Amino acid sequence: MYQESFPDAHQHFILGDIRSLDVSRMPEVDLATASFPCTDLSLAGARAGLAGEQSSALWPFIEVLHKVEQMRPQLVLLENVPGFLTSHGGADFKSALLALNRLGYEVDAFIIDAVHFVPQSRPRLFVVGSYHPDRSLARERRQPMFGESEARPAALARFILDNGDVRWNVRELPALPKRTTTLADILEDLPDDSKEWWSVDRAEYLLNQMSPRHRALAESMIQLPATSVGTVFRRVRNGKSMAELRVDGIAGCLRTPKGGSGRQILFQAGGGRYRVRLLTPRECARLMGADDFPISVPSNQALFGFGDAVCVPVIDWIAHNYLNPLIGKPKLEATPFQIR
Repeated sequence: MYQESFPDAHQHFILGDIRSLDVSRMPEVDLATASFPCTDLSLAGARAGLAGEQSSALWPFIEVLHKVEQMRPQLVLLENVPGFLTSHGGADFKSALLALNRLGYEVDAFIIDAVHFVPQSRPRLFVVGSYHPDRSLARERRQPMFGESEARPAALARFILDNGDVRWNVRELPALPKRTTTLADILEDLPDDSKEWWSVDRAEYLLNQMSPRHRALAESMIQLPATSVGTVFRRVRNGKSMAELRVDGIAGCLRTPKGGSGRQILFQAGGGRYRVRLLTPRECARLMGADDFPISVPSNQALFGFGDAVCVPVIDWIAHNYLNPLIGKPKLEATPFQIR
């Protein structure tokens, strides 16, 4: 998928374990980013945290930053699920922040849900590190002053205020935008005879997997004269696979389709009928704000790619409102702002 978009990928794209990365091949950059695996930090995982087999990939990234001391990036951006904040009672999050501090980075953190940009519920925690090698770790601590907001909800605001031994550089953020699209707006118009639509028996089986509450929602959609849509995830509840229907015009968080349960299902109903299919790769691309991204791989591989990706307009917003204004400035001074 990457090579389809960037024909020169062979010159810069290295696919492999970060632990085996040859640091001497790295170019000098202004920004280093890491969307390290969320498996051990998410509710869906075993919450092994940064000691887990996959999420521990953060540490070799930190080691890479340590090794490139003479050309250390001015900015670092980490991205992960909100469970990063609460993993092991906040100890994992703090250890990551302190590791950046030891490398000369002052840190900031915020949470942005992609639902502000696209019709997908996808909250993610971001950490920005700004490089200040000339500042002593023992310098006087300044208490961050800021107000709780959409981007810094109560739990994150409390963490920042309670951890004064972290070298913070908390900066003001503008209000997040208001989304103007719904799930229905990103759907492909597939013909009735498309092979994507499930058989009657398979669709009925899904309907029968719903709890009474979700089944009632589905039946009400079926009886409405106009067509409406919702999404369905299968989840295991009390040892039984259940189908859960969402009908607020927003898709659930896209996931990698491991074992089949991660595939998001479209439920379309109205006028006394209903039909069912999986979300298509193109629809998943649109839910990630990558509307026209070339898709030249099998469907399952595409779903893995988009399920593991970052939402494009979220990153664009962060770049425009936070990162770009800092690049090239000799000093990245914090701009304290008062509680309001």
